[in-house]
Amino acid sequence: MLKYKLIPQSKDEKIGITVPLNIAFVNLADIESCNISAREAVKHIAASIDGPVGINVIDMDCVTTTSDGIMTEGTVVLMAAGDRGKINPDFGILEMEEIPYSEELIREEPHLKQWEMYPGKRLFRGPNPKNKLIPVHNVVITGRAGNNNSATEMMNIVTMEEILLPILGQLEIMRDGKLVVGNTGEVISVGIGMTIAEKFGRIFPTRQYKAGDTAHGCGEYAKTLKRNIPIIAADKAIIARQTIKALQFGMIPGKDIGCSPLVLSIAKAMGFKIDLDNITDRAYAELASVGITKEWLREERIPLTAEEVIAQADTLVPGINNPRKLKASEITLLKEIEI
Repeated sequence: MLKYKLIPQSKDEKIGITVPLNIAFVNLADIESCNISAREAVKHIAASIDGPVGINVIDMDCVTTTSDGIMTEGTVVLMAAGDRGKINPDFGILEMEEIPYSEELIREEPHLKQWEMYPGKRLFRGPNPKNKLIPVHNVVITGRAGNNNSATEMMNIVTMEEILLPILGQLEIMRDGKLVVGNTGEVISVGIGMTIAEKFGRIFPTRQYKAGDTAHGCGEYAKTLKRNIPIIAADKAIIARQTIKALQFGMIPGKDIGCSPLVLSIAKAMGFKIDLDNITDRAYAELASVGITKEWLREERIPLTAEEVIAQADTLVPGINNPRKLKASEITLLKEIEI
C-alpha cells in the first residue's frame, strides 16, 4: 500500500483559510517500499483524486535551503500537478536537480557552509531549466492545478486562488508536527523577496539576487504582493530554532543569508552581527514598509538567549495574520492506495 497525506480542497472554518486545491505529500521512502518510481507514485495519487491536486514527493534524508538561505533537513525532490485523475505528461511533472558538493560551489554560495552540519546529505532545491518546458517559472500545471516555485506555492488556475507552503511547514506535515495557519500578511510578503543567490534555486534558476538584496524591488508595494494569500507554515518556535542554528554556525544576515524580516528580527534579538552596509537601498525601502528600519537595527539592546527567543517566538518572529496553531494531523488525512 502506498501511503500519502492529503489536505483536501476546502473552505474550512476550522482552520480559517481556503485551500484552493487538494494538496498531497508523499514520503520518498514510502514510494521506495512499494518498489515503484516517484513518477509512477504521483500518477497513482492523481488517479485517486477526482479534483485538482498538487503533489509533492519529499525525501526526509536530504537537505535544502529556505528562500532566505537557512539549510534544513528534508526536501521536495519531485513535484506534480494533477486534475480529474490525470497528470499532463509534458507540463505536469518535474524533478528537482541534485546539487553536488564542490569547493567552488561553497565559494559561490557561502550560505552552503551550513552543509557541514549535515554530513553526507544530498542537496536539492529547484529543477534544472534544461529539464522543463514551461519558461521562467519553476512550475507544473495540469488542468486547474498549478504547483509553483518548486512546490512551495500552489494555485487553482480557474478560481485564481493561491496558497503558500513554505518548506519548513511541509516538513512539519511530514513529521506530524506543529503548524501555524493563517493569511501570509505584509511581513512575509516582504520577506519572500529577500532571497539569496543560488544555482537551480527554488524560485530562480541562476544566481540573480545576492544576500542583502530583494528580488521584488518595488518599495512599499512589496508588502501587498502576498499579504492576503493563505499560508500553512511551521510553528514559529520551529522556524526560530532552525534560524538560530544557522546564526550560531556563523551565517551573517545580509552577507551569507538573506535579510528577511524574520532573520533580521531573530539576529537582532540575540545580538548576532548583521551586515547592515551590504543591504541595498531598495531592500531597506521594503523592510522599512513593515517597520524594519536601519535605525531600529542599529539600536542597542540586551541580547536574548536561544531558549528565550524560541520560548517567545510567537511574539518575536514576525509574520502571518490571524494565525491559528494546529497539529499537522488536524488538517491532513492519511490515505492509502493499493499498488
